[in-house]
Amino acid sequence: MESDCRIPVACCRPRVLVLHALFWGLVSLRVFGAALLSEDKTTAVKPVVSPCWLQEDFIVTSACLQCDAFQAKSWSSCEQTGYVERINCTRSNKDEHKSCRSAVMEEHLFWKFEAAMLALTVLFAIVVVVRQRWLDRLASEKVRRQIESI
Repeated sequence: MESDCRIPVACCRPRVLVLHALFWGLVSLRVFGAALLSEDKTTAVKPVVSPCWLQEDFIVTSACLQCDAFQAKSWSSCEQTGYVERINCTRSNKDEHKSCRSAVMEEHLFWKFEAAMLALTVLFAIVVVVRQRWLDRLASEKVRRQIESI
């Protein structure tokens, strides 16, 4: 029996048509809904003022020191490394704070890394020895079974 529709018979079933309509309806709702939501969000954009030390020469007036609890919460320059140095920009004569990396902090991180690598080396050496002994035991058991079967 031939059908009048030019598409396969399975696509003419109402259940398949409803599922297609539901799927494409959800897809279009997602696309157009996202477009509508993005249009509603109109926020004022604050101009980003770049620090003077990015644009001009500066002089370090205070060495790299660790931030205290108040500075860590209130200064954005303390967030990156936890250390800050005070600088003076030469052209604009502004005093600002710049994030810095402390030599003590770097050395501490280096030795922490070295200790972690040493611990991993010892751990994996132990794993290799244990696995080798286990494989040797399996091989000797196999040889023993072969000799007993003779």
